[in-house]
Amino acid sequence: MTGFGALESGGLAWCEDGEVVDLSGLGDMFARPTLNELLAAGPAGWKDAIAAARAHDGRRTPEREARARLPFEVADYVDFYSSLEHATNLGRMFRPDQEPLLPNWRWLPVAYHGRAGSVVASGTDVVRPRGQRKAPDDDAPTFGPSRRLDFELELGFVVGVPTKLGDALPVEAFADHVFGVVLVNDWSARDIQAWEYVPLGPNLGKSFQTSISAWVTPLALLEGARVEAPLQEPPPLPYLAGGRDWGLDVALEVELNGETLSRGNARTLYWTLPQQLAHATSNGAPLRTGDLMASGTISGSEPGSEGSMIERFRGERFLEDGDEVVLRGRAANGVELGEVRGRVLPVCG
Repeated sequence: MTGFGALESGGLAWCEDGEVVDLSGLGDMFARPTLNELLAAGPAGWKDAIAAARAHDGRRTPEREARARLPFEVADYVDFYSSLEHATNLGRMFRPDQEPLLPNWRWLPVAYHGRAGSVVASGTDVVRPRGQRKAPDDDAPTFGPSRRLDFELELGFVVGVPTKLGDALPVEAFADHVFGVVLVNDWSARDIQAWEYVPLGPNLGKSFQTSISAWVTPLALLEGARVEAPLQEPPPLPYLAGGRDWGLDVALEVELNGETLSRGNARTLYWTLPQQLAHATSNGAPLRTGDLMASGTISGSEPGSEGSMIERFRGERFLEDGDEVVLRGRAANGVELGEVRGRVLPVCG
């Protein structure tokens, strides 16, 4: 893993080449319990922090032994739906006799607003959620544990520099405001989600927990992994034009109970991260330091590249109690993103 994190013992840390170095001795900003002050420092401050972290001769711990916590205080959480393959796969499953993509999908990066308070660091167990579920043949819904618990493999970005209410950012401003990226597991209760999402979208089927890596990889370290994103047809509206050189060649992997379940790549995303940010601020909604925005499930076109179980097994298999899911990512330039690990626990009570 490569990036900044926060230690349970207090202070910030840098992780690289399998070792974690305690940065708390570098000054007040590095002695903070979260990354938020560093996030707000802006591009020049980020560059200096990376250089200082790599040069610091502080106490070192093997990464597997380091006790890291949620790296930043999450301000808001937005989850997009930016993978063409994922949206098409689900559309074919849910609307087999219709066009798989809804009319707005190729015109804007669809998203929902999630719950910042249920974002947790890698290693946190996920308790099977309860909620209303209704099978197609049932006369009425029932309340109980989700029977269709799923993972979602996503790439998220973390906002550093805020904006004011009323400001709208162009795609070109992405790197001036975004500090870095994390892997994201947007745990999903498919049966709860299916019953609640019409007409206002996901709510309790998503809000129970979202897991992120304990290490935030600075955007500057991914310059060597930037590639051209897939062609968009029709061309996007002017405020979303651009950002096509921000495809990220990051190989992704999902492991279930020690066995590789899926392999894909973030470079397949139809809507890039700068386009997601531009759309999120296009109505004047302000950014806050610590905002987390996730790509939505990343799936490829080949079998075995699906980013969720509902796609991988066509709705025939979901997570069981005791299952452990691990997400991993490695950029084409060799930078390894922090893993996201979580085990399913049975519902309490």
